[in-house]
Amino acid sequence: MNNREANVLDDDRIGRLLLKLSLPAFTGMFVMTLYNVVDTIFIGHYVGPLGIAGLSIVFPIQMLTMGIGQMTGMGGASLVSRLIGVRNTPRAEHALGNALTFTIIISVALTVAGLSNPDLWLRLMGASDTILPYARDYMTIILTGVLFRTFAMSQNFLVRATGNARVPMIGMIIGAGLNIVLDAIFIIPLGMGVKGAALATVISQLITSLYFLRYYLSGKSFLRVHLQNMIIKWEILKPILAIGISSFARTAAQSLAVVFVNRTLVVFGGDLAISSYGLIQRIMMFALMPGIVIGQGMQPILGFNYGAKRYDRALRVIKIAIIAATIYSIIAFFALYFAPGLFIRAFTTDSELIVLAVYAARHIFLAAYLIGFIVVGSIVFQAIGKAGQAFVAAIARPALFLLPLVFILPNYWQLNGVWLAFPITDALTSILVLAFLIPEIKMFRRSEIKQV
Repeated sequence: MNNREANVLDDDRIGRLLLKLSLPAFTGMFVMTLYNVVDTIFIGHYVGPLGIAGLSIVFPIQMLTMGIGQMTGMGGASLVSRLIGVRNTPRAEHALGNALTFTIIISVALTVAGLSNPDLWLRLMGASDTILPYARDYMTIILTGVLFRTFAMSQNFLVRATGNARVPMIGMIIGAGLNIVLDAIFIIPLGMGVKGAALATVISQLITSLYFLRYYLSGKSFLRVHLQNMIIKWEILKPILAIGISSFARTAAQSLAVVFVNRTLVVFGGDLAISSYGLIQRIMMFALMPGIVIGQGMQPILGFNYGAKRYDRALRVIKIAIIAATIYSIIAFFALYFAPGLFIRAFTTDSELIVLAVYAARHIFLAAYLIGFIVVGSIVFQAIGKAGQAFVAAIARPALFLLPLVFILPNYWQLNGVWLAFPITDALTSILVLAFLIPEIKMFRRSEIKQV
């Protein structure tokens, strides 16, 4: 990685390169997912269903912070990988600096807004009187670590965009491993409950951020961080936001959808339904993971080859990524649809909660085999800089389909209507992504033929 002229992405062994970037991404994403999952497991066993419900209410805020990191990370990564593809390293470093600055600005703004009136936000997100104390304790601490979370998340994409998947993997492993240890200390012997879970998360994300900072200061990074490059320039920030806004819009729309689902569940199922949905959200993160990590592995390869006008390689990586993600999603479907109880019992021993969560899972995961295609297909547009398609594909699942369905279906099928909104949404989103993807594939093929 110290070679400033060559880059690991300049490799025609596409399948091998995708595997090389995706495996560390999978390991890193797996342990990153453990942040919320481990918190929920400890809270479920040592606090109870109301603690899980409190975490579920705050989850949209955590999704929003992830969206900020993904916006600057994926937007910056798309631009960085394409600039490396055309050998423009100085401008790639400028893109890195602007992405870092914007991450800091938006993170501080969210922290100030969230801490200004936490009870107001929690009420808006559906917290009942019984859930509010747990949600408040968790959110006020989580918000103090927003900058650490967003910085670590953005670096996960930006470092990988240079072809280095090892450093992001190590950073996330450090953070998740520390989070597990601190959860065990703060919750079990110290009895800090949801406050302990939140504190463990913030400390671990701080350590992960320091690890990434050390990586840049060590001089071993392919791109350097220079103070002059951190001064915002619109001509640099604009293409980052043009692509990255789709990631933020998707996560913001997902966050809004979760809020609306929680508020609907209060009406049709009460606190226990919110707890059930909270457990399924954590399991859903693992279902989404294969598509996300394969998409993350694909993004720098596709962006590099698209920037270098190597359309044959670009087509190859899209095909391999979609096939691999679909295979993993089919496996996830069989596991989550036919044996959801195995996963749910890891979070709680409450029999009533287990029964309701298993019932909900068998409805929500009816179309889980489509998720890999949806995620990878959406990332294709981000990787090649197609901002319009990327934005629509990103918000389609939560905003265009899920929100209206959650609003309409419960009026006819009550609680079942909420659960069934998810598989219908997955089916409609896959059709939309396919409709967007076909013209791009045809364009790649035409461009490939012209080069022959």
